[in-house]
Amino acid sequence: MGSITPRKRKNGSTAYLAQLVIKRDGHTVLRQNKTFDRRQAAAAWLEKRENELSKPGALERAAGGDPILAKVIDRYIEESEKELGKTKTQVLRSIKSFAIANKHCSQIGSPDIVEFATEKLNSGVQPQTVGNYMSHLGAIFSIARAAWGYELDPQTMADAWTVAKKLGIVSKSKERDRRPTMGELNDLMTHCSERQRRRNSSAPMQKIIAFAIFSTRRQEEIVRIRWSDLDVEGKRVLVRDMKNPGEKKGNDVWCDLTDEALQITLSMPKLADEIFPYTTDAIGAAFTRACYLLGINTKNMPEEKRLKFHDLRHDGVSRLFEMGWNIPHAAAVSGHRSWQSLKRYTHLRQIGDKYAGWTWLKVATAPIPGLRITKKGELPRRLRSKRGSSPGRSALDQDSGR
Repeated sequence: MGSITPRKRKNGSTAYLAQLVIKRDGHTVLRQNKTFDRRQAAAAWLEKRENELSKPGALERAAGGDPILAKVIDRYIEESEKELGKTKTQVLRSIKSFAIANKHCSQIGSPDIVEFATEKLNSGVQPQTVGNYMSHLGAIFSIARAAWGYELDPQTMADAWTVAKKLGIVSKSKERDRRPTMGELNDLMTHCSERQRRRNSSAPMQKIIAFAIFSTRRQEEIVRIRWSDLDVEGKRVLVRDMKNPGEKKGNDVWCDLTDEALQITLSMPKLADEIFPYTTDAIGAAFTRACYLLGINTKNMPEEKRLKFHDLRHDGVSRLFEMGWNIPHAAAVSGHRSWQSLKRYTHLRQIGDKYAGWTWLKVATAPIPGLRITKKGELPRRLRSKRGSSPGRSALDQDSGR
């Protein structure tokens, strides 16, 4: 059934090609092969596969189950019951453009995965990014054999991870410690207030920025919060689909609101089902544009020095610890399930609330006269006057600049 063929590599070393061929009635029903550095490993693989294929139904599953990796990626995306998210889906689809995606499952070993990771690193990305690609690909390796009978071995991925880490091809993402200064926040609040005053259908970024800090909510969580999710008496809010490793869709969590966050929430008019009825694209574009206009960020500035919207959450959590809050109390606001994730904040000295007496807090908690959102299919007033009642793009995307 199986054979081992030694082959010389270009570098002079010897590789051992293990080939497994099974015939029925004179016809080949299964052909698998895999290359190893040692003859003993090749022999062990052949013996293992022969034992596996001798079990009832194993040959039938294997006969139709050695597709190329690209097909497995497609199946994983198509059949996943959990929402993968835009980023993960894009990463997996981009992997299909690499040479490893054209290999059959039974042909993929840890050297192939390391080679893919190296190729990705050489494309100009950071080791942290390569690690993300490996992680998403590893999710497929973890279920392919059990779910579909494909020859993708989780141990192969684990071995590749070990090698990639040792060689510096992958690494963990660095924890950001960027926090906005009071001067930067004052500039942002001034800019956003002026912009909102000139255009009352734009997102009230001065409120959203302050809410992000005092609620410690992520950008995508802010836009999903509904009025029906708000428990005023309990001073808490239901955060839907909260980000959590391995779980997001349907991960709804009640989080406490600080006094400031509750005041900002109650100052918002009920214009829609959502408290902040705007898109992440609109908020992200407005924040990024303001940071560059004000000189907070520049094109030549290192990435870790640039202020990002998510840094507001980091600042909000840091503030809680600086006020003397303990881990359980802070976690009730931030929504962290693992207290281990909050240990990075415990070194902060208890210095009190840096936002005590902040002038802009009064502005953020005050109602905005005439605040409105552009209805779907309706142009903003400045364009409506020029073009009549011509239908426009979705109103909630207007502030994204698209």
